[in-house]
Amino acid sequence: QVQLVESGGGLVQAGGSLRLSCASSRSISSFNHVAWYRQAPGKQRELVARLTNGGFTNYADSVKGRFTISRDNAKKSIDLQMNGLKPLDTAVYYCNVVYGGILYWGQGTQVTVSS
Repeated sequence: QVQLVESGGGLVQAGGSLRLSCASSRSISSFNHVAWYRQAPGKQRELVARLTNGGFTNYADSVKGRFTISRDNAKKSIDLQMNGLKPLDTAVYYCNVVYGGILYWGQGTQVTVSS
């Protein structure tokens, strides 16, 4: 079993930055890949960024060049650096891993970007 706890969300003005962190109860190297998703009010949850164990990344087109996903194996943390934030980035952000064939989610952290 895996517990994931996100932190770092908050209210920020457009153009600002936030760094989200996801603390894992298991070693990050246990997971083939880690990811961040987000869900805005009235919308489906969408992939924001994914990072594989091999170091490959993929990002949603809407965040390319602004967001960076990374992991810290020593801290058992999955981070999302968000720069150049826009009001459309407002959402609840969730980290996600697959372990033993089971999908695990954190409880989410709210990011609100004001114009």
